[in-house]
Amino acid sequence: MNPPVPDEVILGLLAAQPQHGYDLLDRFRSRAHLGRVWTLSTSQLYAVLKRLEREGLVVGQRRESPGAPPRIEYTVTEAGLHCLHCWLHEPRPSPSIRRIRVEFLSRLYVARLLGIPSTELVERQRAICTEQRDRLLAERQQAASGVEALALDFVIGQLDAALRWLERCNESLPLPQQE
Repeated sequence: MNPPVPDEVILGLLAAQPQHGYDLLDRFRSRAHLGRVWTLSTSQLYAVLKRLEREGLVVGQRRESPGAPPRIEYTVTEAGLHCLHCWLHEPRPSPSIRRIRVEFLSRLYVARLLGIPSTELVERQRAICTEQRDRLLAERQQAASGVEALALDFVIGQLDAALRWLERCNESLPLPQQE
């Protein structure tokens, strides 16, 4: 499984408002926003922005700033909005704990930022985690060894914790602040 990439998160931030790279980087570094979800360097962010621009998902435009060097302000394109919509409404998100911690939290953050109700997003994640948990419980009954059983118990325990956490998601997440 490839590591998560911030592409759609960036598209979501730009859908909320056009921004330059340092504005985006502030969102990824701020603990009040995405700082506990992503670890993203300046060079990584700009590499992603350049790739998104080559793919036609964002457009950069040079903007003059008084007392500062010119900056490139990025705007999401129609193709970028389509990509963002598909990501936000992914029918079968991954039940991987790592993906939940990064992708699901990012989806939830972006949905809330854009004023999109998150109930269905949480429900889709809950359903896929329940499905995975049930499948692993069935496999656990057929475990060939003690190590296999322990490994399955561990993953089942993670999914149980994730399911309890998902139940709290809609109540406990305030709307992100626009800056």
